[in-house]
Amino acid sequence: MWKSFIALLLLAPLMPAADAQAQKRIQQVTSTPGFVALWDFVQRDAEGRFTAHQPRGATADFHLDAINYVHDYWQQGRPATYADFPLLGRGPFGQAIQIRQETDPDFRPCLILPRERLHDTALDVKGPGRSVSMLVWLIRESGAHALAGIWHEGTDLGNGVARVERGKRQYALFAGLAANTGAAAVHVSENGRNSFGDRYARNLAVTPEVLPAVPSDAPAQVLDQSWQLAGFTFDNRRNEVTAYLNGKATEYWIENPQKHPFFQWPARGWQQAQLHRQSGLQEGEDPAFPADQYYEPPESKPLRREVEQSTATRRQELQTFRYTKVRVISERAGQGPWSVAKRELVALKANPFWFGHDLYNPRTKEDGGPFTIGRVIHTSKSVGFTGYIGGVAVFGRALTPKQIQRLAGIASPGPIAARD
Repeated sequence: MWKSFIALLLLAPLMPAADAQAQKRIQQVTSTPGFVALWDFVQRDAEGRFTAHQPRGATADFHLDAINYVHDYWQQGRPATYADFPLLGRGPFGQAIQIRQETDPDFRPCLILPRERLHDTALDVKGPGRSVSMLVWLIRESGAHALAGIWHEGTDLGNGVARVERGKRQYALFAGLAANTGAAAVHVSENGRNSFGDRYARNLAVTPEVLPAVPSDAPAQVLDQSWQLAGFTFDNRRNEVTAYLNGKATEYWIENPQKHPFFQWPARGWQQAQLHRQSGLQEGEDPAFPADQYYEPPESKPLRREVEQSTATRRQELQTFRYTKVRVISERAGQGPWSVAKRELVALKANPFWFGHDLYNPRTKEDGGPFTIGRVIHTSKSVGFTGYIGGVAVFGRALTPKQIQRLAGIASPGPIAARD
């Protein structure tokens, strides 16, 4: 690391100040342990396509293609080209692409790294023991959907799709979804498909803070002050997914999750697990609920206990665990032993979120999805996220909070103008 930094200092007098500043920022990313790839939308291959910085010696072909997924899967609309991703002319590393508010319902462009070029590379983080982190430098105009990741949602849920494929999800960053519109949100999947008995994937951590909505045609000085950093870590050893916004991972509890538009699904998985533990078929138990979709974060020892009601034969406590808050009702006959009569989920932690699985592990290229930026392939033709993306970085490990804080400071001096 020090040799690279000294070399950068020696080269600095020979390059424009903007180039030296950009190289210093790139070095901060690429020298971070676990670094896999950085798309800065400045580096291009010999054919002019965006490609990624990689660790020294890495030779994977990570150039990005432009596609219109509606054209590819519905056979409607026109193909996309690089011209459909206007350049801002400046960004955290010297450039940024715009994801526009497209008005044609048959045109939803995204940048894609096809599966055949990423399968089994360092970017293809999957399977036993593997952890991953990702960062996206962005300005959000609108929308709550995908920013970047390996998250092919599948086209097998109808809507007249001509090319039908099952879901092939691994990990991705979103702008909040229904969990918290405009927030930084991380989706992970253990099976590539659905979770908790729903038709969609529902394992997700999300920040309570949201990204500011900034018009894409705002004055230059406003855009220059609006860069944000959304990020996440999945720590396989801790079974924990954490969403970050501008270097912060604020704790976030969802009260009464059974009524939340998103977290009702892990809440249902928790309830079904509780009912299944009891002998016989319980009221409200779904015998068809898949056992591998129970939501069972560790609840062996409460961090806090609060007695809410107590009599000689009945006691009600609020017990707080790392990922859940549970109301426990215990009863006893006379002076006999206490036994748990009922457990109710009061709150569920959305950041960090417990995920007791490995990431989906596609064995073949056909079983895995592509890495996309700006949008993901899915059954909907909704516009999704709009705004600017000025950098996407992936790491094959769970970064520490200190490392993410350091990377969050990269763009604080302001954007860098594009170099000719």
